[in-house]
Amino acid sequence: MSTVQPNNQLTEANAKRLLWAGFAAILAAGVGFALRGGIFDNWSREFGFTATQLGAIGGAGFTGFCFGISLGVIVDKVGYGKLVVLAFACHVLSAFVTFGATNPATAAQVLTWGMFIFAFANGVLEAVANPLVATLFPKNRTHYLNILHASWPAGLVLGSVAGWILDDKMQLNWKLQLSLYLVPTVVYGFMFLGQKMPKSEAAEKGAKLGEMFKDVGILGLAVACYLLSLFFAGSLGLSQGMSYGIAGAILIVVGVITKFSLGSILLFVLFITHALIGAVELGTDGWIQNITGNLFTSEQGKFIFIWTSAIMFSLRFCAHWIERTLKLSPVGLLLVCSILACIGLQMASVMQTFAMALVALGVYALGKTFFWPTMLAVVSDRFPRTGAVAISIMGGIGMLSAGLIGGPGLGYSKDRFAAETLQQTNPAAYAEAKAAVPSKFLFFSEVSAIDGKKLADAKDAKDRTPAQAAIVAADQQGDRRTLKADSFIPGIMAVIFLGILLYFKSAGGYRVLKIEDAAKPELTNV
Repeated sequence: MSTVQPNNQLTEANAKRLLWAGFAAILAAGVGFALRGGIFDNWSREFGFTATQLGAIGGAGFTGFCFGISLGVIVDKVGYGKLVVLAFACHVLSAFVTFGATNPATAAQVLTWGMFIFAFANGVLEAVANPLVATLFPKNRTHYLNILHASWPAGLVLGSVAGWILDDKMQLNWKLQLSLYLVPTVVYGFMFLGQKMPKSEAAEKGAKLGEMFKDVGILGLAVACYLLSLFFAGSLGLSQGMSYGIAGAILIVVGVITKFSLGSILLFVLFITHALIGAVELGTDGWIQNITGNLFTSEQGKFIFIWTSAIMFSLRFCAHWIERTLKLSPVGLLLVCSILACIGLQMASVMQTFAMALVALGVYALGKTFFWPTMLAVVSDRFPRTGAVAISIMGGIGMLSAGLIGGPGLGYSKDRFAAETLQQTNPAAYAEAKAAVPSKFLFFSEVSAIDGKKLADAKDAKDRTPAQAAIVAADQQGDRRTLKADSFIPGIMAVIFLGILLYFKSAGGYRVLKIEDAAKPELTNV
């Protein structure tokens, strides 16, 4: 393992322990995420949720992340240790809140807040872990950030295996299943205990907060503020005018801090692209067990999720080797990954057999593996004077997008495509099975989805009536059409990364910048 820079005044052993403490922290998030994804069907059956409602609950498991990772802008002032204590307390609290879901009338609200607190804790941990590793290993950030984030798919594998055994085999209560994420929570708390923490390059050199925000500027923060306005309106129930007003006020405050710096156009484009990554990677991960379990069996769905997560876990230790072997820059790696993810989801939309699902979603896994950590590495490499600010905002944008666009959007797509199919194939069955409350998503038209309990009854029926058979078939067709629509997101990302790659080629190639290079504007108007 590479040694840390002398000015960090950390020992090799200290650096290694911090790396693996961050690994354990994100592992806890992955375990909780996988367990939650595996019990969506339990919640639907117990409380009668539609796919859109489940998407909104799952979405809160992302949006809270944004508010946690936003603390990254003050991490060098507050200290890493205090934020770890806050995250640990919130992880424990989220379990007690979630377990309070017993009444169908209030279950959606309770589960939403439980997921929000859980995500907040995850965000706080990433506010610590990302700048920590980027600072510890400045000469090879792509490699070590990918190692750090290999813990995410590792958590997905462990959570999925646990859910498979406890749910499908032992049929234990979902509360007991979900509580297992507290085990890695205790582990990371112990590993962080008593460790000396470094500071980012910008903080080490005494950079002020306004200077750290300068590259983000009005353009970059506008992306985050738009997503925040969606959260205020959708999750908090504020009016659209008030939501835009609060987001606008935040934008003005940052404008004053940065003396109304416009910010880097390149960073603005990277922020938008990371919003797409959050939607397609985490949004899809939140639904993939449900979709594949629906198209095949619940056990096969969990196996496929474990399969794709294991691919991600293994490959994230190989980022540096892949870059050297294929002679790819981080942006080139992101371009290749986008193409693979698009192809994989297209293949998944037409899969008919379990073997085909392994191939299609294996290709998708190859693509999504390097998205998140490599984007963090690119921002750390190109915008050193932002310290922990830019990568914290980027992580928040990705998670907000996953929670507000990816998760609910895929849920809405499932509802819409399934309802349209059932309307065409069996109008009478649709009239009987449609939910009382219509599904909504952003500016798209409302749709009367298939009721969650009636869908579960149709799936569980041993001798299905013609109407029940039509409901199940329509639901499966809705899943296929959803995967196809999802594939266009990485297609758009590929076009963006190609443009960035051509830009770097025209500018002499991709290289890691030092903080003193910040005085040389690059795609920047400040």
